Amino acid sequence: MNPYKINYKNLKEKIVKTTPQNVKEANEALFSAKWNLPKAAQHCGMSQKEMKLTFWEYLKYNPITYQG
Repeated sequence: MNPYKINYKNLKEKIVKTTPQNVKEANEALFSAKWNLPKAAQHCGMSQKEMKLTFWEYLKYNPITYQG
């Protein structure tokens, strides 16, 4: 048996429904630099462009949380 054989069933990503809770979690993780953009977008079921636009909106309406 070939150990390098690809199982194509495992390559499919699960479909994630975009919910306000998922978007909030992703934005907070992006803001605190716990996640990168691709991971946050996948968590929400969005494209990276949609996640970027959503995060820009998050930055507009949420105050900074650090002392500079």
